[in-house]
This record gives sequence, structure tokens and C-alpha cells, in this order.
Amino acid sequence: MKNTPHKNHAKKPKQKPIEKSFKGDLGSKAKLATKKDKIVKGQISVNSLGVGYITAPDFDEDIEIDSNFLKTALHNDEVEVLIHKPVKGLRIQGEVIKIEKRAKSEFVGTLQKNDKMCFLVPDDKKMYVDIIIPSSECKDIEDGYKVLVKITGWENGKKNPEGKILKVIGKAGEHNTEMESIVFEKGFNTSFPSEVEEEAKKIAEEKKGLFEAEVALRKDFRDTLTFTIDPVDAKDFDDALSFKNLGENKYEIGIHIADVSHYVKEGSELDKEARKRALSVYLVDRTIPMLPEILSNDLCSLNPNENKMAFSAVFKINGEGHVSERWFGKTIINSNKRFSYEEAQKSLDDSKGLYHKELTTLNNIAKKLQAEKFKKGAIDFESDEVKFVLDPAGVPIKVIRKERLDTHKLVEEFMLLANREVAEFLYKALEKKGGLSIYRIHDAPDKEKIKNLSVFLRALGYELPISAKGVTSRDIGSLLKKIEGKAEESLIKTAAIRSMAKAIYSTKNIGHFGLAFEYYTHFTSPIRRYPDLLVQRVLFKHIHGEKISSQEFAKYEKMAMDSSQREISASEAERASIKYKQVEYMAKHIGETFEGIISGVTEWGLYVEEAETKSEGMVRLRDMKDDFYMLDPKNYAIVGQKKKKKYSLGDKVRIKITGADLNKKTLDYVFA
Repeated sequence: MKNTPHKNHAKKPKQKPIEKSFKGDLGSKAKLATKKDKIVKGQISVNSLGVGYITAPDFDEDIEIDSNFLKTALHNDEVEVLIHKPVKGLRIQGEVIKIEKRAKSEFVGTLQKNDKMCFLVPDDKKMYVDIIIPSSECKDIEDGYKVLVKITGWENGKKNPEGKILKVIGKAGEHNTEMESIVFEKGFNTSFPSEVEEEAKKIAEEKKGLFEAEVALRKDFRDTLTFTIDPVDAKDFDDALSFKNLGENKYEIGIHIADVSHYVKEGSELDKEARKRALSVYLVDRTIPMLPEILSNDLCSLNPNENKMAFSAVFKINGEGHVSERWFGKTIINSNKRFSYEEAQKSLDDSKGLYHKELTTLNNIAKKLQAEKFKKGAIDFESDEVKFVLDPAGVPIKVIRKERLDTHKLVEEFMLLANREVAEFLYKALEKKGGLSIYRIHDAPDKEKIKNLSVFLRALGYELPISAKGVTSRDIGSLLKKIEGKAEESLIKTAAIRSMAKAIYSTKNIGHFGLAFEYYTHFTSPIRRYPDLLVQRVLFKHIHGEKISSQEFAKYEKMAMDSSQREISASEAERASIKYKQVEYMAKHIGETFEGIISGVTEWGLYVEEAETKSEGMVRLRDMKDDFYMLDPKNYAIVGQKKKKKYSLGDKVRIKITGADLNKKTLDYVFA
């Protein structure tokens, strides 16, 4: 696939007037602030045009910073901004006077070369200026290759930043190159440092030799029926379920979690790398693991028919889902069976299936737990997801909908149970003692966002009750129940999700709004999430009379914040890989007609989501030749000025694909 450079890039790199030094020394041209000047601090948002915005508490709208006044500030940098004198009728303007913290210094992009220089055209559209690369660095690299570059400095306010090539990724447009580019662009690495790999190998050798000594220190579940249920292509198994019928409608159910804390010790090279990564990253065709494979796929993984170290939450529970006893501690297990979700579902549906009776009991209890969760106000944001079938070259040849089976929900409910019970146990135990833990929290939604959601819903014919205190999770749950099976279901769920606060990690427990849980944490996936490993450590210390003191609060809060940020980057990488494959797949269908639903309305066009692949593209107003259309913002619609034909948010439409741009990850549609 031929790489298409940015407009005019073959001649010279894109430039903006910028000031001296990448580290934030803005030079003599920056205005000197006086005591009377209004200065705000915060995180700057920069769009693809190189215009910045920052929120200021005393202003109704964001302060705008023209590209000439960014003073080298990049998207998400922490900055100080000097507010300019207001001009009547215009938006409040400002200029960056200090850069306190850089969000990033490494960028992925396409290398462009001419007779005099070479430069990087960044993939990140919010990086508004190209990066100059010394000719000596790129003489052996072909034009049009993707590379990872680190900015080394901006030495002249009228010139572009200079950079150094850290890695040559590959030829632009090739599957592996594009997937790795996404990973590097989001700040993750595809390989582990040699010292981390060596430490992992050493631990694997040592721990296998000490197995028998460790068994004596653990509760033995090897004779209890245990199995894992995971995706068919899973390579690491974080969790297993054990089942024992105690009679009289009572059961012992164990949620057994890979004991990563047994292998990854605090302060080790493995621990430092895991903390840096924070989690595993899942793209359409690969996993970028948090831990080396010798641990994630072997030593820690709860593989079938192998003795494995686990950290377990074991419950005595009746058929109605009521917990009468709970126990937390380290165990040894031996999984009898590795189920895929589909295989477990087949056993659940077939009375002669393997472990049918046990799976049926677990499923019935899971349904009771789910019903109780929704009764208390949990929000069901379950939505359709797509999965790509790729050929050996990584080209998408088929898109299929992921089906949500009862076995998916079964596993989910028992993981939620373990996470909730561990969180409550730790919170109540540590609250009075001054200790701390890591929680998974979800704040109530912002009132302004909920107000906007309510207006949006009204345009689609739905009402969302809002009180002076805002909205309850039960109200949102009731709304989502009403739209089940309707054409606009996916659209409304997406809008509702965007109005929610983001779930994050924190040492301060405020509960989980979306799940309607007073206590919640992440304990069940330590192979792929660093906060779960931290919770394992906290729980073990508490059980053995130790605690993480309040003096360590800042360290743990920092780890929680870092993990929350890395989670956002990982989600962005996953979405970017899906979007790339959607565009690549649809590019083969240019000229064909599909069903879709209008998913967004703007003054320049309509966003439409194709029904089967969930591929979103745009129908531009300039391509609608049958009338002159204008935006009706109050009704989320565009209206023809002569014929009065109206296209509204949520409308079902037929579209034809007219264009696909893999570099921009965009699709062009017209109405069929």
C-alpha cells in the first residue's frame, strides 16, 4: 500500500512559529507577567490546527490559545497561561508563559526526505508541527518508512523541533508496521528490556524448584473441581472457578486468581517494568503483555492439569446468591478443565455436557447476582462489538459480531463478586487502622454533561429525570431498558457512556456509580493489570498483620493515577487498531451500498455508522446535491432549505462508500 504524505510535505516540513527550547524555557519573547495579570494553570488541549484550549475556573468557556501563542506547548502538557485583555464579542484569548510538564516527547510518524533534509510527519494529528531529523540519521532509511522519534530540542523559534530516531518500525501501510506504530505512538513497548527477561527466566527456574515447600504454606484446593473459562484464543489464564456442593442449597464457590505477587516482588526489575506498563494492551491481532510470556503464559497462568499458585476468594453461598461466609488467602489449585466461552456454553446447554450440573448451578447463581445488581441501580452498558478475521498477511477478510453468551456473564458476575467483597473487606479493616488500599472508583456524572445528555435524548423522544442532585444510576438504567432492541440503542448507549465520568484507580474509596457498588476494586486480573497486583500485596499484608502505612499514601496514589492514565492510552490503542482495520476492510467495498444509522450531526456533515461492521464515516453536506442543507442544532438534524427533507440523529439510512483514507483512518459516504 502506497503511503500518502501530508499535503506539500514532499517539498518542506509543516511549520509553526515556536519559541526556544523543548523543556519549556520560552525565551525573551514571552510576556513577563505582573501581579495584576490573570494566570491560570492546567492541562492544555491542542487540536489538529495547532490551536490550544485550557479550562479556567472563573470563565464560562475554555480559554483559546492561538498557535502563535502556544510557545511550544503540545497536547496534554501542563502549562501556565496568561489571559489576554478581553475583546468584546470575541472568545477570551491567552498565551502560554510556562510549560511545567511535558505529556510526551516521542512521536511515531512517516519519514519524508528531500534533497536537503528529512523530517517526520507525525501520526498524532494533534502534533501540529513536523520534526526535523539530521540527514546523517536517516540516510539509510527509505522515504515513506514509519519511525519512532524523540524530540531533542527546539533551538530556534522560527524553525521546527529537531529529533532523533529511536526505532525504524517498517514500511508505512504494511499490517505489522501499522499495528506496531499504534503501540509505540501510545507510549508502549513491544519488547521487554533484557534485564527484565533474564529476571523472569531466573524466577521461573528458582520457583519451580521450591514448589513443594510452598505447598505447605497454602490451602490446598487440588481435589476440588476447578476450571477456567476464557476466550478461545486466550494464552494467559488469570482466574479459575472452583465448585463444591455442600448440600441443602448451599455451595462453596472459589474465585482463584493467579498469584502474581508470589513471583513479582516489589522493587524488582519485573515490578518496575510492570508498573511502567500498568496493563496489557489488546489490539485486533495481538497482545502486548504487561509481564514477559514465561510468566504471563506459563508460570503465573492457571493452565489446566498443572499445580498452580493462586490467591483466592472463597465463598459459602446459597442458590439465591446470598453470601454467608468468605475467606481470602493463598492457595494451590489444579484446574480440571480449560473451557472456552463457547465450549462452556455448549456444556451448559447440553444436559450431557461436561460439568453441566455444576455450570448450571453457577449460572443460576450468577443470574441472581446480576438481578440484584440491576435492582440496586447498576447500569447495563453492554453493546455490540466487532471482531476481525484476518488473513495471514493481516488483511481483514471478514467482520463478525461478538456474541455475549451466558458463560460470559457467569464469569463476569463471579469476578464482580470477588472484587466487591475484597474491596469491602479491605476498606472496613483498614479504615480504622489508618492503612490504605487501591480502589476502582466511578464518580457520579458531571451535571452539565447530564443536562446535555437530557437535551440529546429529548430530541430522540426520550426523557431522563434530573433532580437538583443530578441523576441516579437507576434512572439511567431504566432508560437503557426502554431502548433495548431499538435502532437507536447503540447510539444512546454511546452518548450515555460519554456523559459518564471515567472509572479510575484511587486510594480514596467513593464507590462505583455505574455498578452501584459501595465498595469495588480490581483484584481478579493481576497478569494483565498492575493495580490488581497491588491489591494482592495489600490483602496479603493485611491478612498477616502488616499494613501499608499512610506515609506511603503519595506513592500509592501516584501508582493509581499512572495506571488510570495508562489505561486511557491502552484503550486509545485498541480503538485505533479497530478503526484502522474497519477502514482497511471498507476500502475494498468502495462503490457498494450498506445500511447505517446517523450517529452524529455537525454543520459540515453527518456521521453514519454502518450497521454490520460498526464502521463510522461521514456524509459531507457539500456532497448532498439534491438541496442546500443547514444544521438544526436544537433537533440534532440537518434540513433541506427548499424541499425541507430532514436527516436526524438516529435515523436509519442507506449509504454508499466513496472513499477510504488509511492514513487519517477516515471513511467517506454518500446517501444511496
